[in-house]
Amino acid sequence: MSEHLHKQRLDNPYVVTTETLANGHITDEVCTNGTCAAETLVYDIRRSRYLNITGRCTLRCAFCPKHNGSKQIHEYQLALSHQPKPEEIIPLLGEVTDFEEYVFCGYGEPTLNLPTLLAVAKEIKQRGGRVRINTDGLGNLVHRRNILPELAGCVDSLSISLNADNEAAYIEHCRPKLAGSYAAMHAFIALAPHYIDTVQVSAIEGLAGVDIVRCREQVESYGCQFKHRLLGALG
Repeated sequence: MSEHLHKQRLDNPYVVTTETLANGHITDEVCTNGTCAAETLVYDIRRSRYLNITGRCTLRCAFCPKHNGSKQIHEYQLALSHQPKPEEIIPLLGEVTDFEEYVFCGYGEPTLNLPTLLAVAKEIKQRGGRVRINTDGLGNLVHRRNILPELAGCVDSLSISLNADNEAAYIEHCRPKLAGSYAAMHAFIALAPHYIDTVQVSAIEGLAGVDIVRCREQVESYGCQFKHRLLGALG
């Protein structure tokens, strides 16, 4: 499957990108020629094809490798210099029968590149594939509207990161950029099962101040599946 992986050489040694979100927050990303020498837009883990559509995120998680000197997962370098467009991703989808699912997941928050996400997800569904999104659950907060109805027509499942059972631990470990993120994430989780067939919510064992049992209770109270993750385990 490696022949499907897309890498693009960059000539400029420093790439700086900025974006003003709907709520006025300005994000920025700085890449050096060492980390952005090649851009991986799709990558494969087991029988899933992962779609890397943004490097920007609404969180700055202290446990995320990209905040600890690495934007790599397995052998794939996931640093991006730009927000990929649908026409960059769609040619790289391959045959849907080769994959159990397509997963929007990189080291950024996929809903921050919502136009590409929706266009590519619709293309996958038209071809008969399955679509999953890994998200921090802050899409509604960022876009100032409920985006779940837009996702409902082209997304089969969501994997949402809860990470902590209380706001203090969430702020400590996830370091959100936007005020009200913890409450907004919970609201998104509560709404999600009304629109998406399969909703899995994860929390990480090993983070200080996080009660993993309480996390499970919160997730199940929303009618979602709970995923118990271990600190440091990726992919």
